[in-house]
Amino acid sequence: MILAISCHGAHPGRMATMNISLPDELKEFIDQQVAEHSFMTSSEYIRSLVRKAHAVAKLRALVQEGLESGPTIPMDEAWFEGKRARIRQAIKKAG
Repeated sequence: MILAISCHGAHPGRMATMNISLPDELKEFIDQQVAEHSFMTSSEYIRSLVRKAHAVAKLRALVQEGLESGPTIPMDEAWFEGKRARIRQAIKKAG
């Protein structure tokens, strides 16, 4: 089975088509997912999976960037209390 996927929706005006060969068992699974989760087409279902995978990849990159950004500081109760005290002080000054 060959599944043609048109990629559009999130990026209006830009569209690409991709043909994917699948064994019948996977095609049946996709058809089942489309029906069970109220997708209009198999392309819509596949696009949703790709969008989720893309979001996960972006999140992982951000986490890695954070890990590589330098030394950490402990964010314990004392740290949060210091933040709250500074906010209370700023509110008093503004009021």
